[in-house]
Amino acid sequence: MDQFVLLMLVLLGALLMVPLGDRLGLPPPVLMTLLGIVMAVLPFVPNVDVPPGIVLPLLLPPLLYAAVQRTSWRQFAANWQPIFLLAVALVFVTTAAVAGVAHALVPGLPLAAAVALGALVAPPDPVAATAVAGRLGLPRRMVSLLEGEGLFNDVTAIVLYHVAIAAVVTGTFSWPGALTEFVLSAVVAVIVGLALGWLGGRLMAWLGDATLQVGVSLLVPFVSYALADQLHGSGVLAVLTTSFYLSERMSDADDVLGRFASATFWQVVDTLVTGVAFGLIGLELHAVLGTVHGRLGELLWWSAAVVGVVVFVRLVWLLPAAWLAKKARGPGHEDTEIPLSWRETVVMWWAGMRGVASVALALAIPLETEDGAFPQRPVIVFIAFAVILTTLIVQGLSLPWLVGKLGVKADTAAERELEKRLAVAAAKAAKRRLREIDEAEDLPEEVMEVLNRRLLDMGVRLSPEAADEERREAYEQRVRRIRLMRRVQGEMMSAARQVVLDARRDPAADPAIISRILRRLDARSLR
Repeated sequence: MDQFVLLMLVLLGALLMVPLGDRLGLPPPVLMTLLGIVMAVLPFVPNVDVPPGIVLPLLLPPLLYAAVQRTSWRQFAANWQPIFLLAVALVFVTTAAVAGVAHALVPGLPLAAAVALGALVAPPDPVAATAVAGRLGLPRRMVSLLEGEGLFNDVTAIVLYHVAIAAVVTGTFSWPGALTEFVLSAVVAVIVGLALGWLGGRLMAWLGDATLQVGVSLLVPFVSYALADQLHGSGVLAVLTTSFYLSERMSDADDVLGRFASATFWQVVDTLVTGVAFGLIGLELHAVLGTVHGRLGELLWWSAAVVGVVVFVRLVWLLPAAWLAKKARGPGHEDTEIPLSWRETVVMWWAGMRGVASVALALAIPLETEDGAFPQRPVIVFIAFAVILTTLIVQGLSLPWLVGKLGVKADTAAERELEKRLAVAAAKAAKRRLREIDEAEDLPEEVMEVLNRRLLDMGVRLSPEAADEERREAYEQRVRRIRLMRRVQGEMMSAARQVVLDARRDPAADPAIISRILRRLDARSLR
């Protein structure tokens, strides 16, 4: 089996794990990791041969862009305090705690190398956290906080990691220099991200076609990451800035086809890239175990200590952090993305799984320094993978049980109320616009009657609770008639499309004309 066949199997596994995860009630990223572990121990499966330097640039841009599509910048701006406490402060605290323990336990491990280990295991994975949280029916504020933490903690951790690696390689370290690098990295990333977001938005508007716009949306995150990295900025922060800019600016209410095409495309990309990322974690296990060389016992002891620190520090930090965030907000902010009870805090703690960023940073540790081999590199990689696999598998598999045991779930009454308010607001806006058009154009009475009936149907369709019982019953009767008509019309359109497809067998038929007619029939069927 060669590398290409292995990649195809991993991609297929990524697709299969989605329905399997739904049936088993388990997150697909965890199942993909387990699949990768199983494949890694099979004798006919080759070792993964992926250059460490391309893992982050290849996997993170599409994953981050897809994650941003599920949220909004205003949500983060309104809740920057708890996100800062988790995404920045907790990364520093975890890095310091892990570095102290690893430096004390592992003989010959310099402090700078221990800081690199702490930085690469500090950030919880945004993909794993949101994939798990999104399937458990958690309160929206908790999902938002996990998304915010996952999106921004990589920025802090990666800059810390690079500073520590540079200190090990060169043998010199300066706190003022490290702080300056941290600030400059963020500034460069924001500038690059905004510039690429603006250029990408202008290019999409100029192209117009939905297919070409989706193509640009695929390229822009990679370009943003690569350009920021070349200018010594944070590629992760640049991608986030670009993605948020495009998400906020490129919102045309009438671009229905564009939104439909983009959402479908990015769901596919997100599923496949996530599968590859977590499959890679499991597949790399075989190579990591090859570096043990008879030291498994002490490596397991050191790894257990670091895992304990990573897990314990998150809990110890979350308890006062939630209190501090609430105190900073003051009264009257009960709806913010802050855990409201100790049960929610425990779930937030247990959802801190490590993933693809930690893998990529561990594999990217250089082999050599200016004075020889990188100190204790095999030990660092082994401990990093132990943290990743333990948090992913143990916490990922047990989180659904923990959520059910603690009874943490979304406030469905509040969600229904918000749905009702939005449905009423949408129906009022449509009715207001209909009156404006009627006053300007004096629409025929029969047209107004049809449009008003459709307006009532739209309100019930958006939120059944927004209508009274009589209106819901009338709507349901019309729905049954419409479904009958759609079924018959669907069969009619299917017969029409089949005739056009059969025309491809005719050598005299022009394929371009056939494709054009088929597109028109497909568009009519979509409407």
